[in-house]
Parts: sequence; C-alpha cells; structure tokens
Amino acid sequence: MSEIARNSWRIRFGTAGTSDSFAAMGYKNSLDIPDYTEKMGLDAFEYQCGHGVRLGLDKARQMAADAAARDILFSVHAPYYISASSLDEEKRLNSVNYLLQSAALCKALGGRRVIFHSGSCGKQSREAALEKALDTLKRAQDALDEAGFSEITLCPETMGKIGQLGTLDEVLALCQVDKRITPCIDFGHLNARTLGGIQSKADYAAILDRIGEALGDERARRFHVHFSRIEYSKGGEKRHWTFAETQFGPEPQPLMELLAERKLEPVIICESAGTQAEDARIMQKMYWG
Repeated sequence: MSEIARNSWRIRFGTAGTSDSFAAMGYKNSLDIPDYTEKMGLDAFEYQCGHGVRLGLDKARQMAADAAARDILFSVHAPYYISASSLDEEKRLNSVNYLLQSAALCKALGGRRVIFHSGSCGKQSREAALEKALDTLKRAQDALDEAGFSEITLCPETMGKIGQLGTLDEVLALCQVDKRITPCIDFGHLNARTLGGIQSKADYAAILDRIGEALGDERARRFHVHFSRIEYSKGGEKRHWTFAETQFGPEPQPLMELLAERKLEPVIICESAGTQAEDARIMQKMYWG
C-alpha cells in the first residue's frame, strides 16, 4: 500500500537538522527535537545522517512516540557518501546498504521518506552516470522490499553543483524506476546549478509543470521539498545562507503562492544556515497567506 493510501496527508513545514535557536533555548539532546519542533510551530523534521547513520534505533523509537503525540513527521537524509553512479562498483553497491540503514532508522522514527544524493558524473558521461544510478536505485528498492521496508519512500534529490547527477530531468528519470520513488526538489539547488535560473513565479511554475508531466500521479502533488537561499559560482552551489541574505536566491514567496494556488501538499524542509526553523515559519506564513 502506498504512503498516500496509508496516511492522511497535508502540507508540512520543518527543518533539516536543528537551528541555532535549539541550543539557545536550552535543548541539548536528540530526544528534545519533537518538543523544540512543536514550540517553533512546525510539524516536520528531517534527521541528518550526512556523515553516517549513528542514531540508535531504541532512541529513535522514543523520539517517534513523542513526535507522533505532537503530530510531527520525521524524514531521514541518508549519508552524503552515497554514490549510486560511482565508477567504483564496490562503492556503488555499498550505496544500497547505506540506504537500507537509513530506511531502518526512518522506520524507527515513524517516518516515511529517505532523501539521498545520487552522486557525481565524474569521468563518465551524464548518460552513463544516470544508467548506473538507475540500476543502483532498482537494487535499493528491491533490497528495501526484501528487508520489510516497503513503506519507506526513497527520494532522490536535485543537486546544486553542475558536475553532480541531479538535474530536474535526471531526478524525474530516477523516479521512473518504481512508482513509489518520489522526487526531492531542492529549489535552491536548481537555482544554483542553472546559475540563477529561478527568477519568477513562471520559472517555478515550469518546474511544477514538468514534475506533473513526468509523474502524472500523487507524487506530483506530494513530493518532497528542500528550500534555502544558496550562493553559487560558475560550478553551481557554493554555500547556504539565511532568508535575511536577500542578495542570494531563489525567493520563497512565489513558490509558496503557487503551492497554495495549486493546492499542492509537499513536505517542505528548510535548509537555511542556522535559521532553518525561523525561515520555515516564514514559508509557512507565506503559504497560508
């Protein structure tokens, strides 16, 4: 049964990891995340495992129970060293194991989605890199099903550096591997890799239209979103900033307006540099008008 059929759904706003205000408010432990998230007026949290899956499953289950009582939905960001497109076959296939570990944690947290980076193109063509990633993702989905994690949704992410695998069309191609695989659309990344290609509401609309054309199902309404202002150079993404740094794009307001107008219901995760919760609240207010 799909995640949509199993669960009632609505738009949610949350953070990637904790903001600087987490410690400033006196919180010290992962077990405090649900209380902090609720106090900030948010209802989603993406647990970061960029450097490895290190949170114990028992602790995760404690967090899950607290989060469920507060109606907070967890997701998990898988390790950054996943490389589904690697020329190194051992590294490529190890990516399946890292996704399995991430799925086990996501399930323990009561979550639904594992977000991951597909890898870089390296010394191969984009087409060859995509072919490898497609094979890896099929293996990963099969492994998740075999391990009893069929309810966990894999979410390949659009990437910010031009040399990385992760254009919008590449991510949508990965979503064709299985009807459950759902895109993580990082609008800051897309803006960075197109060197400022998101300038208007029409630019956002074109992205949403393309998702709808490629998927044609509930995933086009309930995809996953990462958002932050990102500085870029000629190679794409350079660094994340906060909403206060308005010299860096893209602008959140036009996207929030479009999501509301189209009645779309993604999970929106803010990745601002240190002000994730505060900036997620800004987007939440923009969406609800």
